[in-house]
Amino acid sequence: MKRTPLIAGNWKMHLTEAQAVTLARKLLWGLTRLPAGGVEVLLCPPFTALSSLHKLLISDPIRLGGQNMHASTQGAFTGEISPLMLAEFCQYVILGHSERRALFQETDEDINLKARSAVQHGLVPILCVGETLAERQAGRAETIIYAQLMAGLQQVGIHRGSQLVIAYEPVWAIGTGQTATPEVVNQLIAATIRPALVRLFGEPVGQAIRVLYGGSVNAGNAVVFLSQPEIDGALVGGASLDSDAFLAIVSAAL
Repeated sequence: MKRTPLIAGNWKMHLTEAQAVTLARKLLWGLTRLPAGGVEVLLCPPFTALSSLHKLLISDPIRLGGQNMHASTQGAFTGEISPLMLAEFCQYVILGHSERRALFQETDEDINLKARSAVQHGLVPILCVGETLAERQAGRAETIIYAQLMAGLQQVGIHRGSQLVIAYEPVWAIGTGQTATPEVVNQLIAATIRPALVRLFGEPVGQAIRVLYGGSVNAGNAVVFLSQPEIDGALVGGASLDSDAFLAIVSAAL
């Protein structure tokens, strides 16, 4: 099935509001020099930059996403942000990133509540799944990923593949300079992630959901990953903070 590639930049806890606007302007200029269409581009800046980037990008094809959210629409949750707040500016939200799981002890149950809430409020969850080095060495990668999908997506009501994105991020390959081989990633998606999605949502919807790769993608390796039939794009970390590198990754998806 033909799925439109999605290249998403996760800026994490980097860039002030002014720096974010500067980078977004560079990306807008660079995208005008690439063939139109054929790939969807998404930026996930810090929350403090969302309003300014929304104003800058409102008439442009670049989408905006949040890096996290609370499942509730409002309440006494100091430091959190709700789906209603994100929906003013965003189309997407990253959920279950490995850093959230490891550093903030988010569970599959927490992530499931957020995913259900995101869909209910018109946001597209980018659900991150992946195994640690110890889990991979123990031969449990597929079991862990399947369990994360089944728990994180239970009772998530979607009717179209465009309402959900999955990002496979092997934890051991994030920020380490290591990458899984493209063939291994493609096989894992085909044998584990795609069947789980079909089981959860049925054949047409499950086949239409995009699956991104998120393990230290950069300008040098993007082409080989994005040439794999089951890899529908990339969730890009550090390389998304460099306009030339990010544009090269976008170009590789065309």
